[in-house]
Amino acid sequence: MKKSDPGDQAGPQTMPGDERRRSQRVMIRIQVSVQAVVSGQRVSVRAVTASVNDHGAMLLCARSFAPNTEIEIENQHTREKLPCRVTRAPAESPAGYLIPVEFKAPAEGFWQISFPPANWKPPDD
Repeated sequence: MKKSDPGDQAGPQTMPGDERRRSQRVMIRIQVSVQAVVSGQRVSVRAVTASVNDHGAMLLCARSFAPNTEIEIENQHTREKLPCRVTRAPAESPAGYLIPVEFKAPAEGFWQISFPPANWKPPDD
């Protein structure tokens, strides 16, 4: 199985575990700003999404955040902000840290994209 590249924008793709997801995941790069309080200090960094869904995203960021860190994501296109939490330990990659985040509540429309239907599957190559 081919590994997916967070920078690949070829369109909607599914990944292992998608059949267990609460909403369809789409591989797309969207510029975001991340704010958090870390060790009593307010931290603000730029990041980009590797994938998104109605319940959160996988962020690609230059810095790591510990699991359960409360953060706020701002969609740089719409300037809309949502509170989130880091769901598990980030994975380090050559491009930065892949950070899985979950919105405090589902947020249909936050990413301003149309998701494929829940039963959509990519064609077999």
